Amino acid sequence: MPEQSKPSIYGGQAVMEGVMFGGKYVNVTAVRRKNGEITFLEVPKEDKDWVKKLRKIPLVRGLVSIIDSSAKGSKHLNYSAEAMADDETDPEERAKQKEKEESGLSLSMILGVAVVGVLSFIVGKLIFTLVPALLEQFLFQHAFANQTLHTLIEGVIKIALLLCYLWLMTQTPIIKRLFQYHGAEHKVISAYEAGEELTPANVQKYSRLHYRCGSSFIILTVIVGVIIYSLPIFSWDSVWERMYIRVLLLPVVIGVSFELLRFTNAVRDIPVLRYLGYPGLWLQLLTTKEPNDDQVEVSIASFNRMRELDAEMERSMVADESVSASLDPVKG
Repeated sequence: MPEQSKPSIYGGQAVMEGVMFGGKYVNVTAVRRKNGEITFLEVPKEDKDWVKKLRKIPLVRGLVSIIDSSAKGSKHLNYSAEAMADDETDPEERAKQKEKEESGLSLSMILGVAVVGVLSFIVGKLIFTLVPALLEQFLFQHAFANQTLHTLIEGVIKIALLLCYLWLMTQTPIIKRLFQYHGAEHKVISAYEAGEELTPANVQKYSRLHYRCGSSFIILTVIVGVIIYSLPIFSWDSVWERMYIRVLLLPVVIGVSFELLRFTNAVRDIPVLRYLGYPGLWLQLLTTKEPNDDQVEVSIASFNRMRELDAEMERSMVADESVSASLDPVKG
């Protein structure tokens, strides 16, 4: 791949036995099947005009981006999970399962995969926000009166729970492989941004850690939450008021954290300011693992297919504009 002075900014996510990359016009998932074949799910981006407008508004764009990513990402995760199930299940048995799924009414069928993905994100975020606050209140309610200290301990408990949860997840083989594909995704993006030709050997030279990762966003929400919740205007008199404030401020915490993530990525080449992004990189030591060459190959395949489809759509749009511009407004 020829070296570029200003490469496009891409993002992605790991899925079961594969990687999804989001381009300008299309999202592509590549999955390694049991027979060694790589299959693809290609979904054109169809953002509504009002969503595009919201993505340009600071603070608001963070919440919009997270919800949108949860909705779209769930479709690709579902594809990879179904591919894995197809590989692991006897063809006749899988056909019977599909018949049962088609005849029954599952939550995904009723609400749609995207809606289920968004609901899972919201429920997970609420649990992770409220449980540490409740736990801190139960353990230290009468220990001291300083609410800033209570909030700080709440943040420490939240980080401890997060680290324990992630560590436990890495002990399961399926999640460990998922995190390996996460590392492969980061390596491919880093290699592309460095102008490298995307081969497994070249990609493997790069770090599995990346500044724009969602893992960095998670740790930032904890840090930003402690700061915002500690402001004097958000004091509470009861545990229920404390819960109410946490839920009410959750969109604010997400919005500010998203902007801070953008800022840390923008200043990562400045010697002193680059350290602002280090907490997120440290968390990625848990959420990513070193991939093997086969996993990197899948990530490269997904990335190349995404860029190929993006280029095709770009050429098609240019051609359409050229034809439209050459038409006589009267004769057509």
